[in-house]
Amino acid sequence: MEVIDKTMISNIISDSLVQAISYNDYRTLVSQLVEEQSTTGSEKTEALINYTMLNDRRMKRWDKTVKLSDEAKAKIQNFNHKVTWLVLTESWCGDAAHIMPVINKVAELNDNIDYKVVMRDENDALMNKFLTNGGRAIPKLIAINNETNAVIGTFGPRPNVATEIVKAYKEEHGKLTPEFKEDLQRWYNKDKGQSTIADLLHLLG
Repeated sequence: MEVIDKTMISNIISDSLVQAISYNDYRTLVSQLVEEQSTTGSEKTEALINYTMLNDRRMKRWDKTVKLSDEAKAKIQNFNHKVTWLVLTESWCGDAAHIMPVINKVAELNDNIDYKVVMRDENDALMNKFLTNGGRAIPKLIAINNETNAVIGTFGPRPNVATEIVKAYKEEHGKLTPEFKEDLQRWYNKDKGQSTIADLLHLLG
């Protein structure tokens, strides 16, 4: 049964990789959507369109400002296995806007890491294999061994530190309030991508 499931997941991943785009192409796409006052995804609500516009600005900022320590750079540059980091996302996702530029900064440091992007709503089969607590949470990074096509790890939808903050708030208040979501944005700004970098280094082993 497990062998069948692994084969199925491998096939689903292969199908998704055919339509995957680079991070640079994703950034171009989001900028185009802002000009067109649109968004990725199956819903095109005014709220999601506004989030896409906000996220484009966030990503532009992070693309310029994310910094890695010399220690982190050395670990990334010493990684010598060929992998693909396939990320499920949508342009309106707030967490993704803070995380995807950080993934790019890591991937740029090593040609062995191939960073690819697909849209969640266009890849139901893939998303449904990588749910978080039963939900279609994004961004979701799937790390794939290029030689075997096997999944060797995942990351997301948030860095571990943020996941714990969200979990504690939910347990106390029952749900995430708009005020908490603003606090989480401030946390991302203060963290400057460092928690995401730490988790990605762990993914590299």
